[in-house]
Amino acid sequence: MQTTALTYKLIRKIKDDLFDEEFIDQYHLLINIGARDFQLLVIEPQENKVLLLEDFVLPSLTSNEELLQILDQLFDSHAFLKAGFWKKIKVSVKNQKFVQVPRELFAEESLTEYLKFNAPIDASQEDCIASSNPKSQAVTVFAVNNDLRNWLNGIYPNNPPTFTHQSSALIEGILRFAEGRDDNPLYIYVDRFKLHILACDENKLLYYNQFAIRQFSEYIKYIMLVMKSLHMDQRTSRIILWGYIGKNSPHYHEFYKYISNVTFGDEPDYLNFGYVFDEVPEHHYFDLYSIHLID
Repeated sequence: MQTTALTYKLIRKIKDDLFDEEFIDQYHLLINIGARDFQLLVIEPQENKVLLLEDFVLPSLTSNEELLQILDQLFDSHAFLKAGFWKKIKVSVKNQKFVQVPRELFAEESLTEYLKFNAPIDASQEDCIASSNPKSQAVTVFAVNNDLRNWLNGIYPNNPPTFTHQSSALIEGILRFAEGRDDNPLYIYVDRFKLHILACDENKLLYYNQFAIRQFSEYIKYIMLVMKSLHMDQRTSRIILWGYIGKNSPHYHEFYKYISNVTFGDEPDYLNFGYVFDEVPEHHYFDLYSIHLID
């Protein structure tokens, strides 16, 4: 693969002292790939212990070829990403080519037809994949660039990754969080350049959508539109917020101007975090953590 002048940047790395490269065959590797970022998480599944988190920002890329070049550079320089003997590898992709299909209506041979309702698909460059969402009793059908999929399968030829979609992870994570609640707040995940909005009713998914964001005012616009469509009151309805937004940031205070009852979400209760992760805000990386819920 050709070299590139493009470079990535590691912006956060947290490693528990319990992490040991000698025991990689006992660990799960979770990978989250977006157009502008890349995260990995290492989990010891017996105790559901988080041992390592790394977060990389990618440069502005103009093609899937450039994405593969930068990932190839990242993997080559990494101490153990190319290790082929992980117990399990899960890869989540972030894109807008996805659709949720009720499980009782799902047919494996119809993946392309499902996706055509939501996005154009180039069969020569994209593979259609299905990911089961047990809690929502649905199947997420999504597209992934076939060069990216083949490249990752080539990295791990003896242990092919399980592929899923960011929407699938978020839905499962929110439904897990909503279990046993006696209220139905609006759930928001602020990603880099994307806004995800979810709602549940009696532990069932009521609404999910994602919105591309170009300027901050669009966050408020889309939240207001969704609240109106769900007959929620901006003064009294509760909103629980995760994502890349600081508790003291101007963006959060702007949220609070328009929506009174905003609180930050917690880190998931199905994972165990050592003290070294105390420096990570609990409301960050919700989509990355939620990949753990996908089989």
